[in-house]
Amino acid sequence: MDNTEIAFQIILLAGNGRSSAMEAIQYVKENDFETAKEKMKEAEQEINKAHNFQTSLLQEEAQGKDYQLNLILIHSQDHLMNALTIKDMANEIIDIYQEIKANR
Repeated sequence: MDNTEIAFQIILLAGNGRSSAMEAIQYVKENDFETAKEKMKEAEQEINKAHNFQTSLLQEEAQGKDYQLNLILIHSQDHLMNALTIKDMANEIIDIYQEIKANR
């Protein structure tokens, strides 16, 4: 698999993870904490898969493989970082909603 194909996998998987995290926020707003947790598990799995592709690129480059840097690869990194940020923020939002519910 070349770096463009890997980049598209990262984009796909990171996008799936981001979408699941955003869905989790919507579920927690409706007080459906169980489904929110399931969506966060999905987000974590998809983002981990994307991260594994990224790690394989980094390891191969560290071993001397020369990758041609292209815009799609850069774009994939942006998607992954965005997904990681959304996932972290979704976890924080879920914690806030749980705390609010517990204090009512």
